[in-house]
Amino acid sequence: MNKAEIFEFFRRLAELNPSPETELEFGNNYQLLVAVVLSAQSTDVGVNKATRALFREVKTPAQMVELGEEGLKAHIKTIGLFNSKAKNVIALSEILVARYNGEVPEDRDALVELPGVGRKTANVVMNCAFGAETFAVDTHIFRVGNRTGIAKGKTPLAVEKQLEKRVPQPFRVGSHHWMILHGRYICKARTPECWRCPVVDLCDYKDKVLEKGAARKAA
Repeated sequence: MNKAEIFEFFRRLAELNPSPETELEFGNNYQLLVAVVLSAQSTDVGVNKATRALFREVKTPAQMVELGEEGLKAHIKTIGLFNSKAKNVIALSEILVARYNGEVPEDRDALVELPGVGRKTANVVMNCAFGAETFAVDTHIFRVGNRTGIAKGKTPLAVEKQLEKRVPQPFRVGSHHWMILHGRYICKARTPECWRCPVVDLCDYKDKVLEKGAARKAA
């Protein structure tokens, strides 16, 4: 994709969804951080089901520390890797209380130092909480970036770097949401639904599925 095609790609997605947001449910920046940590290798739907009751009870790091690891496990036991995630959430909550007066730091390097927080998680928090122009490359964005030709790379970091270079204004803040939603609902992993894709004519993917029910060609 060239610059003009990339601009048109995001322009169309923005026209269809002018205010894209994460599908994780949260009430404040701390709950967002917790939800994103819990979402690793889990679906947003599954995380939301587990956190609705939790977030009614816990709104701050201090309250999470008071709940304790076992109490947290009782809420999130339906989520994959809940034991290690509970340990990390309690540990990061203790750090937020001790070092940051219970606030989520507006700094990616500081976020990455928290237990259970990697670069992708930090990028999501920076974007959703603070409006930063960050590109959180999950499996959907990795697939969409490579398939469409917007950002090709063999690793998530390589795709992220390409997005940083190639995504134009005014789409930089919302771009990762549009790409995630596009990958989740249209440009699916097994069979992309190209027949209903609003940007199909811009996409570089060679094996487009242009009729509903048709099988994708073998790569």
